[in-house]
Amino acid sequence: MSKRIIFHIDANSAYLSWEAVHRLQHGDSLDLRTVPSVVGGNQETRHGIILAKSIPTKKYGIITGESVFAAKIKCPQLIVVPPNYSLYMQCSTVFGDVLREYSPLIEQYSIDEYFLDYTGMEKVLGDPVTAAYRLKDQIKEQLGFTVNIGISSNKLLAKMGSELKKPDRVHTLFPEEMSTKMWPLPVEELFGVGRATASKLRDRGIQTIGDLANAELQRLELFLKSYGLMIWNFANGRDESFVKINRRPIIKGIGNSTTIPFDVDDTRTAHLVLLSLVESVATRLRQAEYLTQLVSVSIRTNELYCYSHQRKFFAPTDCTNTIHEIACELFDEIWKKEPIRHLGVRVSELCINRFIQPSLFERDIEKQRAMDHAVDEIRNRFGLKSVFRASFLHSGLGSIAGGTVSDEEYPMMSSLL
Repeated sequence: MSKRIIFHIDANSAYLSWEAVHRLQHGDSLDLRTVPSVVGGNQETRHGIILAKSIPTKKYGIITGESVFAAKIKCPQLIVVPPNYSLYMQCSTVFGDVLREYSPLIEQYSIDEYFLDYTGMEKVLGDPVTAAYRLKDQIKEQLGFTVNIGISSNKLLAKMGSELKKPDRVHTLFPEEMSTKMWPLPVEELFGVGRATASKLRDRGIQTIGDLANAELQRLELFLKSYGLMIWNFANGRDESFVKINRRPIIKGIGNSTTIPFDVDDTRTAHLVLLSLVESVATRLRQAEYLTQLVSVSIRTNELYCYSHQRKFFAPTDCTNTIHEIACELFDEIWKKEPIRHLGVRVSELCINRFIQPSLFERDIEKQRAMDHAVDEIRNRFGLKSVFRASFLHSGLGSIAGGTVSDEEYPMMSSLL
């Protein structure tokens, strides 16, 4: 039996790279990757975090996950680009298509990461390291962005290998290389070790991945239980999981939130803000070909007091109106009439939409789904503002909040729904 050969392919600064390539292809002379730039929220409406950043932002200390506001303080000339999830999903799909030229066994781990089982393919495509360099260069030449590729005998080590020096690199990390390449790394760089766990380990003298690998297992299990066994195995490079064919991004939930430029103190405006969020969330839900079984609404007041509420659907759905109706009911049940500064909507407990069993109690479900898909198609072709609801006229609110394609990239055609 052939020795397992697994690749982990990770797009470098995926959202920013894909945005940069898209803009260059559409006539923009500036490559966002060459200047301080980030993909994140709209700083003009005072909300959003950094989702991806260019390499030049590193010298300013900008990090993924911090607020756009804080990043702009560090770098006033920072270019902020709103997220374009439609584009990212298209890029992810094309990315996967190239990988399938190298193996039929491809597993999508996230929107910008894939595992590839190269076992046995060396008989057809040659030495795995040579093939990885060829794949890396092919993606760069054909798709315009760079990737890191980790190569090992299992998925865990391949992923750890791809996280070594970036960008545009190929790294091997086989078991015999762990002591020199992986064990000297800080313990928090091990897959599965978060900040809280890293702090607990450091408090007990475990500073590096090597320290963890050589720690006494019983001692770890005393304060980390079964989780201690898992990360101890990871530190020792043990992983028996297989690459599973999966052409669908792994999505646990889809959500959007917005900080409103003014205090909301009436139900009608709050419902409109929720509708603008649901328009975005439901569109992404349909694009990903999922249905939701749970919706949640979160509120933050102008005094920063936060609370939320959630409810399951009787039958899974991807309909904008249905999700909005429940979101409004949840809001009405929990709002305490304080001025609102921030609202959020999230859908979760997702399931595939290949087989839908409509509820007998849902009204005109097929008509609603047909309308939603027609609107999606028009917006994809002509821009977000090509179709919008009349309730947003003269409201002072955007008809779609966050997580969607920028209208400036498409022609405009005004009409009402």
